[in-house]
Amino acid sequence: MTASHEHDDSLRDGARVVVIGTGLAGTRLAQRLGERAVLIGEEAHAPYNRVLLAEVLAGTYSPDVIALPRTPGPRLRTRAVRIDRERRVVQCESGAEVGYDTLVLATGSNPVLPPLRGLFAPGARELPGGVHAFRTMDDCLALSRAVGEGTRAVVIGGGLLGVCAARALARRGVQVVLTQQAERLMERQLDPRSSELVERHLTALGVEIHTECRVRGVGVVDGRVRRVELHDGYVLGTDVTVLACGVRPRTGLAQAAGLDVRKGVVVDDELRTSDPHIRAIGDCAQHDGTVYGLATPALEQADALAGLLTEGAAAYTGTRTLTRLTLPHEAGPLDLAAFGETEALPGDDVVQLTDATRGTYRKVVVRGDRLVGGVLVGELASVGALARAWESDETLPADDGDDAVGASLLHLLTHDGGL
Repeated sequence: MTASHEHDDSLRDGARVVVIGTGLAGTRLAQRLGERAVLIGEEAHAPYNRVLLAEVLAGTYSPDVIALPRTPGPRLRTRAVRIDRERRVVQCESGAEVGYDTLVLATGSNPVLPPLRGLFAPGARELPGGVHAFRTMDDCLALSRAVGEGTRAVVIGGGLLGVCAARALARRGVQVVLTQQAERLMERQLDPRSSELVERHLTALGVEIHTECRVRGVGVVDGRVRRVELHDGYVLGTDVTVLACGVRPRTGLAQAAGLDVRKGVVVDDELRTSDPHIRAIGDCAQHDGTVYGLATPALEQADALAGLLTEGAAAYTGTRTLTRLTLPHEAGPLDLAAFGETEALPGDDVVQLTDATRGTYRKVVVRGDRLVGGVLVGELASVGALARAWESDETLPADDGDDAVGASLLHLLTHDGGL
């Protein structure tokens, strides 16, 4: 999709920007634009950092600790229900109509609810008792109230969200079973060795882990889910079931308004949708074929759009994402970082350093003369240098010798520059 400059929606004097969504992307943009931005969000809570919800569930932080800074402009606590593109008006559930010069969709994503047998009764729209999604502050607080020492919980989904939820519940003294359909935990981010270390860490916390395990259905007793049924016929007893099966871009408003929607709301390099007066950022946006669904791209898109609207800044060209995760434990935290492609293709070069005594593992993947990915567990002092080499996508520095690239990588792996 090519950017169109036919319509100028930069912030001329008096221009109004309306932002729908109070997550990281929408709030960051409203902060950057100041009093000219009107923020619309349906959550009753003040905007918060969704990345830290697991720490609230674990009891490490109270909800107010993860609140985002207040935005200078107006904030409406209501749900946007319709976009009138012809009149350039957002219609809200409260009855309010909010006019805009530029509208920004930062509507985020919804949790994926798997098609499990017995999960929804015929005609039901609400999850049965004992089942919790883990996406919003309300989800987090409801789950926190539902568990205590000795509660039995089944977490369905062993990606990043499921791992964080399982770890948080285990720290609360909950008896946790984690089920993962793939052959290992966090298979999208980690290679087999680092995934094994995460599994070992969770097991040490008392989490029972089942990989290559598909959940078939749930059993409801007196309105509450009490059984989780696996595809092999095995049944897990449970008091609480947590759905951590991923997220899906929230695009209903955009679709109803007739915007171009595929996996997400399609945007160009100026984060403009198929309507020149509407932009989209964050989890709901699809840029250059990619829906990121992560915090770093959401923030980068918000910053890029603020620059485009106020300063005529450079276009957004995409984000190279790095996953950082710390899993606390009494014996010491497990620190982990992963970026790019963590598994090699035929013809790639791999450099690995493992120190069993110190509990560290470092691996990088090189394709030709470029760093294409890596994963580090344990001491992360070299993450900064490696991430910069990866993000720059430049030729690795070469010294004289038969294995110049290898020597360069060893230097990066042992570099103490940090982030």
